Amino acid sequence: MGATAIVTRFAPSPTGLLHLGHAHAALTAWRAARDAGGQFLLRIEDIDPTRCRPEFTDAILEDLAWLGLDWDGEVRVQSRHLADYRAVLDALAARGLLYPCFCTRSDIAREIAASAAAPHGPDGALYPGTCRRLAADEAAPRVAAGEPHALRLDMAAALATLPTPLTFREHGRRITCDPARFGDAVLARKDIPASYHLCVTHDDALQGITLVTRGEDLLPATDLHRLLQHLMGWPEPDYAHHGLLTDANGRRLAKRDRAATIRELRQAGIGAAEVRQRAGEGTPPQPLLFLEPGD
Repeated sequence: MGATAIVTRFAPSPTGLLHLGHAHAALTAWRAARDAGGQFLLRIEDIDPTRCRPEFTDAILEDLAWLGLDWDGEVRVQSRHLADYRAVLDALAARGLLYPCFCTRSDIAREIAASAAAPHGPDGALYPGTCRRLAADEAAPRVAAGEPHALRLDMAAALATLPTPLTFREHGRRITCDPARFGDAVLARKDIPASYHLCVTHDDALQGITLVTRGEDLLPATDLHRLLQHLMGWPEPDYAHHGLLTDANGRRLAKRDRAATIRELRQAGIGAAEVRQRAGEGTPPQPLLFLEPGD
């Protein structure tokens, strides 16, 4: 494999069994790598101990193997690398880019409700910045005393480090990012040692991912990921966001809606080749169209 060969990955969270939507995402990444003579990596994003289960990790490996998808190298399991993510948080904190947030969800909801016009981002109403205004000598003793807190990115301070606007490459085009729409994003929660955004960008850099293929529902997150890559000096991969599989009513397949799982299809006697076909194999994912102002 040449130095510039494609390296992709499939990175499911073991919070349930894989369904056809997951198979579609895995096949998209696997085919992109195999067609280019590159590498396809598997990562288990199990950083949330309240929802992830080891038995689902085992099931993911079994279902992918049954589908005929092979991966290169060892499977990276995020829960085994908490020190890696802590080091990133410490580095950002040392530069004054993080602050502790002691607010509860009800605290935040009350402040947002009291605001005349709370700004909204991809994940809903933006955090109003309550704890950003705490003096260091007020916050530090609370942290030292073990008071539960999250760690938030100081978005204004982070944006001040940008020499030029951020962009990302999608299907050969440069798209301008707007990470400010996430506000002061949480990079570590009270009950989870690091956020999805931090872990995924760290691991993509560590594993040398050159092409991130994922569903269009994660397109907005790319803005925040590019900011983290800039702050940490991590390389920039290319991106390819694909459409999502939907049910007969046009709803995206999701665990919470009891989408048929690979395991259930197997038990119903449906073969791997047909499952792969149902998951969209052989149908190239349609690239998303981006219109810049004036297009």
